[in-house]
Amino acid sequence: MTNRQTISFIKRRLDEAGIYPVSRYGQNFLTDLNLVRMIADSAELGPQDIALEIGTGTGSLTAMIAEKAGHVITVEIDKNLHQLAREELASFNNITFLQQDALRNKNNLSQELLDTIATAMSQIENAQLKLVANLPYNIATPIISNLLTYEDFVPTSMTATIQKELGDRIVARPATSDFGSLSLWIQAQCDAEIVRIMNPSVFWPRPKVHSAIVHIVTNPEKRARIKDLKNYQQFIRSVFIHRRKYLRSVLVTVFKNQLTRQDVDEVLESMGLKGEYRAEQLAVAVMIELCERLYERVAAVEQEGNSQ
Repeated sequence: MTNRQTISFIKRRLDEAGIYPVSRYGQNFLTDLNLVRMIADSAELGPQDIALEIGTGTGSLTAMIAEKAGHVITVEIDKNLHQLAREELASFNNITFLQQDALRNKNNLSQELLDTIATAMSQIENAQLKLVANLPYNIATPIISNLLTYEDFVPTSMTATIQKELGDRIVARPATSDFGSLSLWIQAQCDAEIVRIMNPSVFWPRPKVHSAIVHIVTNPEKRARIKDLKNYQQFIRSVFIHRRKYLRSVLVTVFKNQLTRQDVDEVLESMGLKGEYRAEQLAVAVMIELCERLYERVAAVEQEGNSQ
C-alpha cells in the first residue's frame, strides 16, 4: 500500500486503464495515504462491522477497511473505476462491489443497496453498520441524512470526508449562521465531531473548497427522544425554509391547514417561547419538544373534529 494513492500512482493507474476523472460524479481522489489511513482508523472497525463505502475510487480506502471489517459493501457509480477497483482488490473475499448510484432519489437510498446491506448484516451475528467513505461532495448530505431514517439498520457510526462547509453545518451550535435543519437532524440523534480539516492540495483533481473528516456516532438515547422521525425531519426542514422569519409566523404557515394562530400561540406560550424567537436560536432539545407539542395539538384538534 505504500505507493498507492499518491498523485503519480493515481495518474499512472488511471492512464493505464484509459480512465479520466468525471466531474459530474464528484471525483476528487485523496492523495495523502496518511489521511486515507486516518479515515479508516477513525472508524474503529472490527469483525462484527459491515463497512459501507460510497465512492470506491481506486480502492485504497476499500483495502484498508476490508483488512479490519467483517464485510465491506462498496458502491461506485463509474463503471470504469468499478472495474479498476475490482481488479486491484481481487485478493479480498469480504468485499461486495456494487456499480450503481447509491441514491434512488434525494430522500432515499437505492433499493438494491438496502437489500445488500440487509443481506450482509444477516450473515454476521450482532452486526453493526458503519459508513466509511471519501464521499463525493454532491451526494454527501443525502447519504449522511438518509442513513439515519432507516430503523432496521441505523449506522453505529459514520466516518467520512466531506466538504468543510457541510462539516461546519453538522456540528454548528444554535444562534450561529451555520446552524440549521441538518444540524438539528444530526445532533438530535448523534454525537458529531470534525476530526481533521484538509487543504484542497491533498486531492487530485483539486476541489475549490476545503474538506473535513467527520466522525458521527449514533446515540440511541438521543434518538429515543424523537417519537416520530419522519414528522421531526419534515418539521425542521419546514421551519428553516424561511430561517430569518420569526418562529411564530413560520409555524402558522407550516401548520396553516391543521392549527389556528391561537393553537400555535398556546403551544409557544406553554414552552415560554416568545414570538420574536427564530428557529435558528432554539437548542436541539427545545426543537424536539416543540415538534412533539405541535403534533400533539394537531392530533387533539383532529380528534375533537372527529367527535363532533
